Amino acid sequence: MIKTKKIAFLGAGSMAEAMISGMIHSNIVPAKNIVVTNRSNKERLLELENKYGVQTSKRVDLDTTDIDVFILAMKPKDAEQALSSLKPNITKDQVVLSVLAGISTAFMEDLLHEEQQVVRVMPNTSSMIQQSATAISPGQYTAMDSVILTKELLSSIGQVYVIDEKQMDIFTGIAGSGPAYFYFLMEHIEKAAKEEGLDPEVARAIGAQTIYGAARMMMERDETPTELRENVTSPNGTTAAGLKALEEHGGGTAIMRAVKGASDRSKEMSEQLEKVSNEA
Repeated sequence: MIKTKKIAFLGAGSMAEAMISGMIHSNIVPAKNIVVTNRSNKERLLELENKYGVQTSKRVDLDTTDIDVFILAMKPKDAEQALSSLKPNITKDQVVLSVLAGISTAFMEDLLHEEQQVVRVMPNTSSMIQQSATAISPGQYTAMDSVILTKELLSSIGQVYVIDEKQMDIFTGIAGSGPAYFYFLMEHIEKAAKEEGLDPEVARAIGAQTIYGAARMMMERDETPTELRENVTSPNGTTAAGLKALEEHGGGTAIMRAVKGASDRSKEMSEQLEKVSNEA
């Protein structure tokens, strides 16, 4: 039963907090079964302990014997050291998840035990409100029971999709980085509203509701985004004028380049980490 599982976060940044918040607020894992570690930032650990009631520990003091799932949530550049330090203290029965962009299952397997159970995970910060779009790609030695456990655990923070690891970079470009694209859009909606004299807070509420409504339309209706757009675009109307301005200023192309740029960077990070590891 998942409520009895013990989870250890190695890293205490914003993604770790988003996942912790989602897991606790969905009541799938009790706070007492979550331990959070980092290398040296005691103030950050105390903040999370006070805010969520989780257990905290310096990484060197972490008792790994009763941990079921380790979640790597440090900076990607620190992953190799963290995995190497973890290796002597875990068994193949324990599962290692990585939420780090660019960290492949092969990279984790090479640094841990032979036949170690690992899962590559890409959530986003909407985990904080249990609305993440999360992809998982299990390693070659990961048991089906561990995949099911991972899906159940991560379903506490949103929707979970099992994908081929080759698709993880593009998923990162869409969902991992995706929330920032919409925040960027909202920034500029607010700027345009302010220039026209509309209160920025009102504009923010209107924009957020509009995005939320459009998302619900895509999720609940059996129509493509193109069909939905065409349905609300009258010839020579206001929507047509707005879309024309977007196209004239590279709106569609910019969005595609943003997704590809994030995807390419994820692939590049993975290649860099593997190169450094091979040279060590």
